[in-house]
Amino acid sequence: MRTFDAATALAVSALLLWWLPGLDNTDGIEYTLLILVGSLLLPACGELLGLYQPWRGRSLFTMLGVYTLGWLTAIVLLSLFLVLTQSADVFSRLWMGLTSLGVLFIGLVLRSILYLYLRHLRASGKNLKRVLAIGRSENVERLCERLDAMPSVGYAISRRMVDNNSQLFYKEVNELVAQSAFQRDFDEIWLSYPISDGDTVRHLANVLVAVPANVRYFPDLSDVRLLNHRMAQVAGLYSLDLNYSPLNGARRLVKSVEDRVLGTILFLLFLPVMLIIALAIRISMGSPVLFKQYRHGIDGKRFRIYKFRTMQDQPAQDWTQQAQPGDPRITRLGAFLRRTSLDELPQLYNVLQGRMSLVGPRPHAMDHNEYYKEVIETYMQRHRVKPGMTGWAQVHGWRGNTENLSDMQKRVEYDLYYIDNWSLGLDIKILIMTLIRGFYNVQP
Repeated sequence: MRTFDAATALAVSALLLWWLPGLDNTDGIEYTLLILVGSLLLPACGELLGLYQPWRGRSLFTMLGVYTLGWLTAIVLLSLFLVLTQSADVFSRLWMGLTSLGVLFIGLVLRSILYLYLRHLRASGKNLKRVLAIGRSENVERLCERLDAMPSVGYAISRRMVDNNSQLFYKEVNELVAQSAFQRDFDEIWLSYPISDGDTVRHLANVLVAVPANVRYFPDLSDVRLLNHRMAQVAGLYSLDLNYSPLNGARRLVKSVEDRVLGTILFLLFLPVMLIIALAIRISMGSPVLFKQYRHGIDGKRFRIYKFRTMQDQPAQDWTQQAQPGDPRITRLGAFLRRTSLDELPQLYNVLQGRMSLVGPRPHAMDHNEYYKEVIETYMQRHRVKPGMTGWAQVHGWRGNTENLSDMQKRVEYDLYYIDNWSLGLDIKILIMTLIRGFYNVQP
């Protein structure tokens, strides 16, 4: 794919240089050098971001998000180079813009086609990696159930070895090592044991090093709530981070750029709509136009959230009484604003302030936080990231009133899934789902 990306950039830029009018008399050497630099820069940025690692078992949106980030990084670096060398005026801006968009479009489309083709191929039993599963009976069974339920990820259990702590099991392992040096019926070995079986895993890892196949360890952490867990190295020591903030370093920067750029565009786009709504509220209900309330943001820090006022005599102070269906306090205009979620538009200002994100867990009333953090163990993990205007829970219908504890537990479950699986691609997916689907309620 590295060669493909470089060839795509080379072909698109050269074709547009030939096709666009008015570029016949350009300096061929300068354009050629820029084309070569850009063609090499795109795969180089992709390499740094892990774009060319195996994507078997990973999501399409994540892959497209990483490609888009690599493309954006290459564009920024190339633009910075042109500015520093004072050569930006030499090149046609139309050509550079169309080339950039063309490379992005072709890269996204062809990757999507390839991904979906391989997914279909693997679901039909082809292009599969054969897996030898070794572990305790219940752990091996869990691996098999998961892969049977998701054949499109590209792995299939071809053989099982259940560890029952018998001498026969270790004899089978030794025979496996002896027989698998040059011929074997598997491509990878997956070990699945509880974390308490560290000695067993260590022994097997030392024995299986003689087998020329990938060996993976799947620790049984089913009793541990993991939030964006990862392997890390600190002072030369390996660690499994059980609870790690997903938005650090470059990821936080990407999320911030996404919020500021898209937030500014959306704010300007909806500004006329917000002015009309504000005028309608002022005429029909009087002042105040905005409802203001303190909420908890990232790391539990307080911030003031803004909404369009939708109720009669709604005081501009903290309170937690939720609106109910048919609530007499809600005006006719307010009901329309709530139904269309237009009452949330002032939160674009919160996004531009840097206190909210376009996508993230919705911020709840502070009194609700005080209550739910006592009854839902993982509730405050939602505040590891900025609250959002829309979120994974909202586009799946978990919004509005929480009539019972199970409703809030389900919402938290979706919020933590978002945090655990954050990517630029997932944010884009949620924004698209918000626009296409809107907010619908599937709560019982």
